[in-house]
Amino acid sequence: QVPLVESGGGLVQAGGSLRLSCAASGSVFVINAMGWYRQAPGKKRALVALITTGSNTNYADSVKGRFTISRDNAKNTIYLQMNSLKPEDTAVYYCYLSSVSGASWGQGTQVTVSS
Repeated sequence: QVPLVESGGGLVQAGGSLRLSCAASGSVFVINAMGWYRQAPGKKRALVALITTGSNTNYADSVKGRFTISRDNAKNTIYLQMNSLKPEDTAVYYCYLSSVSGASWGQGTQVTVSS
């Protein structure tokens, strides 16, 4: 497991923006991909956005056009810029990393969007 440190969650009004960050700490060898999943109360954890080492991206349909994932390979850090937030985006957001060692998860950061 690679330690992942998340930051940037919080409370925002609908239509607002938040930026999440996730840094992989320690010695990280070959990273295949990093991304964000989210889990709302009573729902399963689901993919939000994923970015590969080659910067290929994949987004959930519900966030396309509103969220942007980016990465800083030198810092082993990814970012999720979330714009035009909606109440249905309320969830715990988990950072994810896939490497040759397997999968790692962050502790989660709460995002709450009020209507």
